[in-house]
Amino acid sequence: MNDLTRRTFLHTGAAAAAAVAAGTLARPRLAGAAEDPSKPRIHLGLVTYMVGAKMDLPTLIAACEKSGMEGVELRSTHAHGVEPHISKQRRGEVKAMFADSPVRLYALGSACEYHSPDPKVVAKNVDLTKRFVDLAADLGCWGVKVRPNGLPKGVPEEKTLAQIAGAIRTCAEYAGPRKVTLFIECHGPGTSRPDRMASIIKQVDHPSACLCWNCNSLDIENGSIRRYFKLCAPHIQHVHIHTLTEKGYPWEELFGLLKAADFRRFTMIETHCKGDDPVAFLKAQRDAFLKLAF
Repeated sequence: MNDLTRRTFLHTGAAAAAAVAAGTLARPRLAGAAEDPSKPRIHLGLVTYMVGAKMDLPTLIAACEKSGMEGVELRSTHAHGVEPHISKQRRGEVKAMFADSPVRLYALGSACEYHSPDPKVVAKNVDLTKRFVDLAADLGCWGVKVRPNGLPKGVPEEKTLAQIAGAIRTCAEYAGPRKVTLFIECHGPGTSRPDRMASIIKQVDHPSACLCWNCNSLDIENGSIRRYFKLCAPHIQHVHIHTLTEKGYPWEELFGLLKAADFRRFTMIETHCKGDDPVAFLKAQRDAFLKLAF
């Protein structure tokens, strides 16, 4: 990434944060992305959780290029091996591989979570989050995915939500000066319910944290996601989607809401590969995406 592109990228991130503060889902276009009426404003990428989990980095990048994935979120613990412990030299190699590809290294998918009633466990996850933020900054990633992961038994719900929010705010304060954003995935038994996620992000109250809409079954009321989506919409800057060629989630309604809000960032496929050819599977998902995103 050259200096001019980097400045544009950072300016775009700051503008996105301002948009969140203003209470709108509309986002400026991604840096370097030309306004092309033949392409949708919403971008399509891949979360390496499940599809891509067993690929090394060159194989993963090649699969994304062949299938038309514009960006990638590298999930921790997978075969590509992009983890906080990698050396400075390896970080340079990873960054160079993506610089030579049209595929954008957009985010790192951590499994950091903050709901435990044990303060030592929470502190350990906060420390690991900061290490992921440092890695993201070195690699030029825009974000790091984090999550809540449940409501512990015997603990008041409000206390757990406040604890999660406080931990994430601490991490966001660390991430902000490093030009990294935390994507808080709508995740976990109980915590994934959108009204609880809205409570968490409102308590976080920091421009370097946003929501990652996760397309969960709990989003749906009477066949529609509209009420819960609208509740979270001012804070959504990232979206995980699943198998677009399968029914079960109101994909047309989701993309209609995203387009109405002028969402111009990434929706990323997070699902199992159907069949033994991941490139063919991802191409089919892209075909379905294009029908929804225009």
